[in-house]
Amino acid sequence: MSKLHLKANPTLQDYQQYVRDMIEERGFKDETIQDLLMLLMEECGELARACRKYTSIKSDANREQQENLQHELADILMYVFAIANKYQLDLEKAFRDKEEINKQRIWK
Repeated sequence: MSKLHLKANPTLQDYQQYVRDMIEERGFKDETIQDLLMLLMEECGELARACRKYTSIKSDANREQQENLQHELADILMYVFAIANKYQLDLEKAFRDKEEINKQRIWK
């Protein structure tokens, strides 16, 4: 039985900690950065396939296809958190810092 729990209204740090705990609980902590990058790229390919299928639907959005998109995006997010954890990075801080830089740019 899993002991994993994600609190209501989680922060980005909460998600990152959840993935850290998930990796520990599921026995994936020995995966290397290279392993995680390959898995991330695999999930990106699955997301591309899901997007292609979703956009080819002419009628109302097919709920199953929409859920598939959500799942693939969630998989990608988990691997991004896992890679950040391997490097001991705080993604919330990184996001905020990078956005402050971006706010200074002129976007065309």
